[in-house]
Parts: sequence; C-alpha cells; structure tokens
Amino acid sequence: MWEKLKQWLAPRPQVPDEWLTMPLAEIPFLCIDLELTSLNLKDTKILSIGWVEGKGKQIFMESCFYQVISTTGSLNQSPVIHGLTAQDIAQGQPLRISLEKLKQYASSHIWVFHCTALDMTVLNGVFRKLNIALPTVVTVDTLRFGLYQLTKNLRPPPPNAVVLPVCRARYNLPAVAGHNALDDAMATMELLYAQLQKFSPKTSDTLKSLLITDAVEVFTPQPIQDRKKTP
Repeated sequence: MWEKLKQWLAPRPQVPDEWLTMPLAEIPFLCIDLELTSLNLKDTKILSIGWVEGKGKQIFMESCFYQVISTTGSLNQSPVIHGLTAQDIAQGQPLRISLEKLKQYASSHIWVFHCTALDMTVLNGVFRKLNIALPTVVTVDTLRFGLYQLTKNLRPPPPNAVVLPVCRARYNLPAVAGHNALDDAMATMELLYAQLQKFSPKTSDTLKSLLITDAVEVFTPQPIQDRKKTP
C-alpha cells in the first residue's frame, strides 16, 4: 500500500518546453497501434504493429508502416479477433527490427495512442527485454482526451463510452474495420484531429493547452542495466 502511495505522490516527468510551446498545428504526431495476444500484461505478446505520421491535421499516407511480428506461444483468440494465423505469425519479422525503426521517432514526434497506458507498458517492456535504449517519449492519449471531454459536466460516462469506435462516432467519423494495427492507427489519428478541432480550434494554441485534459504524458524509461556475464 505504501509503495503504491509513494508512486502516486511522486512528481510526474515534465513535458519539455520545446514541446509545450509548439503550436498544435506544427506538432509532428506519430500514431501507433499494437495488436496483442491478450490484455494480460504479464505475458502478452505483440502480434503486429502499425503507425502513421501526421501534422497540421494531415495524415501522411506515404509514412504508413505495418508489420506482422514473429512470436512464440499461444495466439489465444488472435486468429478470430485479428485474423492473424499461426502461418502469418511464422512469416513475420523479429520484433527488434520494428522497434529499431520505431525508436527513430522517439525524439522527433509526439506518440499518439488510444490507451497509452496499455501500449506504452507493453512497449517499455519489450524495449527493455531486447536491451534497446528508448529515449524520453511524449505521448497523447485519445482515450483520456475523450474521457475528459465526456466528464466535463461531472457525469460518469456510460459503459464503453471511450472505446475507439464509439469515440469516433461522436464526431461522425465513419466506421472502420477494427483489429488491424495500421487501420486502428489511422483511425486514432483521425479521432485526434477531431478532438483537437473541438477542444482547440485556434491554430495558435500550443500543446500546453492540452495539459488540462490529462491526455499528455511523458515516459522516461529506466536505464537499461548491463547484463552480468556468466562465466
């Protein structure tokens, strides 16, 4: 109990000034989505990863990235949910290749997720497991952004009110087929732009204006310890 209290009381990392003062229209975003074998963070595996860049309410289609990841262990219900079979996974790439590419965006872009806590917990874990140092990352969470907009009137949101399809529907965004990492990344980017337009239509507003939503977070990974060599 005391350990949890200390974590809650610990000061949160501060967003670097260069991001805080940047106008929202000038921020380069990288929207990322992971497809996982389960929501159990202790043993979940990444099946596929997708991302897309955006800036100034534009989505850069040439930046689209999608990769199936070769992994081991049970796929659980993934063939039904994600459509990825054991044969697809066997033909995938090692996770390290995608992580090395993703790392290149850590300092140059703000990462966007629909549920940052889930995806960044998984990403932090695999970066450490593969001994890949990840710089500090600033993120925006469209789920928490949506929750803020729903609860401004102090009323609790209805069940499933902040899942991606329901959030999109509130902005009259078209329904999209889910459970594909790239499709979900693009759908999340569209949602972010709709949220920003409603929250802050002024082009002069900066990232600092979003702090009130609690959707902006800073992730500072712990240093990777040198592994002791066994004799």
